Amino acid sequence: MHSYLEFEKPVADIEGKIQELRALAAEGETVNLQDEIGRLNEKSQQTLSDIYSKLTPWQKTLVARHPDRPHALDYIQGLIEDFTPLAGDRNFAEDHALIAGIGRFRGQSVAILAQEKGNDTQSRLKHNFGMARPEGYRKAVRIMDMAERFSIPVVSFVDTAGAYPGVGAEERGQAEAIARSTDKGLGLGVPSISLVIGEGGSGGAIAIATASRVLMLEHAIYSVISPEGAASILWRDSARAQDAATNMKITAEDLLSMNVIDGIIKEPVGGGHRGKEVVIDRAGNAIESALNEMADMTPAEIRKQRRDKFMAIGRTLS
Repeated sequence: MHSYLEFEKPVADIEGKIQELRALAAEGETVNLQDEIGRLNEKSQQTLSDIYSKLTPWQKTLVARHPDRPHALDYIQGLIEDFTPLAGDRNFAEDHALIAGIGRFRGQSVAILAQEKGNDTQSRLKHNFGMARPEGYRKAVRIMDMAERFSIPVVSFVDTAGAYPGVGAEERGQAEAIARSTDKGLGLGVPSISLVIGEGGSGGAIAIATASRVLMLEHAIYSVISPEGAASILWRDSARAQDAATNMKITAEDLLSMNVIDGIIKEPVGGGHRGKEVVIDRAGNAIESALNEMADMTPAEIRKQRRDKFMAIGRTLS
């Protein structure tokens, strides 16, 4: 049973009726209910398709945050063989919000960086809701250094509301750690693919998303600040988050039109949480295609192409 978002209420009502009819059928009711169940199933799918064909930016934000949406560990489990996690920044501590390691993606060695939010209370606390501390970004730099040393492509999965803003994180140099991770990503001489799978929030996301190719899932969001944070700053009212989401151009379609990202990965109707295996496979195909495009490029060509890509962002806007 899915967890329904507020705007999905029409679908929830129809699927509730389907459950009632199935319960009656299981009790041995003499009336054949299968035709009615089939009709309601078709109506449910059509209603879901209609709703998701015209989502607002705020509704996409809610889908991107859906608790049942596939998380980074789901993508690693579904796409990466022989994944070996590598822990610690060799300076202060291990950060569980940012998972790093090496593995094999469809026969090719890759380095992995991934922000994991967790999927229940215990794992969310362990992973700090995907909000990395400075040691997480210093670990990312360490892994990118290693990837470059051994000529291994870097694949990152972005899903965070932002870097952790706690006092301890600031004392240990959060801004500096984010800046160094961003700088390292920009200067890598190996191919790098970044996939925004949920929320791509602020510098916490860009620190591992400064890649040769930046891809987004259809209902993911990517922004300089959360809609609630922007509303608090602009209007001193976080309740105006919907207005902020609309004006910030945070959807994949908006960002592709501005050349901020390089491609959009279609999700199943109703969002990735309604077809986890499908969306993970599609993500794998997109990553494979992007890596193949850069397979024969030299380190100098890779750096130049990445530099040109980021320098061109926004220049085509009217």
